[in-house]
Amino acid sequence: MARKYVYWISTALLSALYLTSAAFYITQGDTVRQLLGQLGFPGFLVPLLIAAKLLGVAAILARVSVALSDLAYSGMLFHLLLALSAHLNASDYGGSVPALVGLVALVVSFVTQNTARAKSSPYAPSHSPLQAASA
Repeated sequence: MARKYVYWISTALLSALYLTSAAFYITQGDTVRQLLGQLGFPGFLVPLLIAAKLLGVAAILARVSVALSDLAYSGMLFHLLLALSAHLNASDYGGSVPALVGLVALVVSFVTQNTARAKSSPYAPSHSPLQAASA
């Protein structure tokens, strides 16, 4: 039972991070374009990132398709790794904290998803270390 709570808490944290970020991108588009420019990214990525963040959260929470959910997890992994890398490269260490928190939440959510969902992912471990510890 604790494993399900771990999954839902980590997934809620990951979703909140992505939804908050998308809301910031929507309401503060010019600021985001400027910040992305400082990190070396073009401003035209803002609408694409908004769509990717919203659709990624929807795919994981709705889980209409396990394959689509796993694709969303992988997309978020690459996005968070690139965000972390960009902030560290720009010496913006404070900006790297959300990416680190997101990475931890993502890994925990992915590893524990088979304990809380009816349809199992073939890529997530069926017996995670969290499962063994609480069994």
